[in-house]
Amino acid sequence: MRVGQNPIKSLDSVATPAPITVAVLSYAPFLSGYWAESLEVLKACLESLRQTSDRPHDLMVFDNGSCPDVVEFLVRERTEGRIQFLILSDKNLGKGGAWNVLFQAAAGDVIAYTDCDALFSPGWLSRSLEILETFPRVGMVTSRPFRTPPEFYRSTVDWARATPEATLEEGQFIPWPTFREFDLSLGQDEADVRRRYEATRDIRVTYRGVRAHAGASHYQFVARRSVLAEFLPFTMDRPMGQVRQLDRLMNEAGYLRLMTPEPFLMNMSNSLRPVPRESLAHPAGSRPGPSLGRRILGLGIVRRPLLAIYHAIFRHYYGI
Repeated sequence: MRVGQNPIKSLDSVATPAPITVAVLSYAPFLSGYWAESLEVLKACLESLRQTSDRPHDLMVFDNGSCPDVVEFLVRERTEGRIQFLILSDKNLGKGGAWNVLFQAAAGDVIAYTDCDALFSPGWLSRSLEILETFPRVGMVTSRPFRTPPEFYRSTVDWARATPEATLEEGQFIPWPTFREFDLSLGQDEADVRRRYEATRDIRVTYRGVRAHAGASHYQFVARRSVLAEFLPFTMDRPMGQVRQLDRLMNEAGYLRLMTPEPFLMNMSNSLRPVPRESLAHPAGSRPGPSLGRRILGLGIVRRPLLAIYHAIFRHYYGI
């Protein structure tokens, strides 16, 4: 039997969600080895979002089965009002499984998604929204330029070529320091990064006075919730390796995939240690080279077997 009346019945109104949901996917199964600095990286990511997101928004975090220390931190952040929506999974659903929950749970008309290892700069959200709101039929906008596989933005190029109001340009538009910073954060060898920079080009599109680069990334993007809903549910059955499914599907559906010309985010990867910058002031060819030991460890014939051994040991002890 009910005792008394529910006090909620006396309320005349309820809170409404912000028009933009900034959505973060977090995962750190433990805080050692590869993930030793993961909690600090997550803290830096969330704080940068709070400091630089310049449009009204709610912050939503989906945690994909992290260790107790990370969960405790997130719950405390939610309790203190620094996170508006928090979803905790007791197991790793993989990125696709997490997206299936996250994109349907987000209440904003626009979803600004990011992995938990991105560090944002002021202006990232408003600049991304400018591109989203100016270009027609935009699928996603990533808040920094880098070179992605052309097969994932063919629809963008085809649209630009067929649209008299759009201007399409090809060239070296990403400065070398910006290109280098991002690719090195992915663990690539600097010599390989330099070769790729010199061998590839950027595609730049201007439409109604707004400039963007062709391409985007599942790593971070701003998109309309209604567009993302067209691709749900995602059927990724592995935690990694299938995340380009969204890139491919959006391109095949004819949506534009674009990036801001300016770098508004940095990939921290698994460490707060910044990408080395001391050599950037030296002209190409005069930069001090890495030590002999680092050059040897960077050789593919040495690096690949060592990483394979590390991976085997990791899977043996942690079952991941």
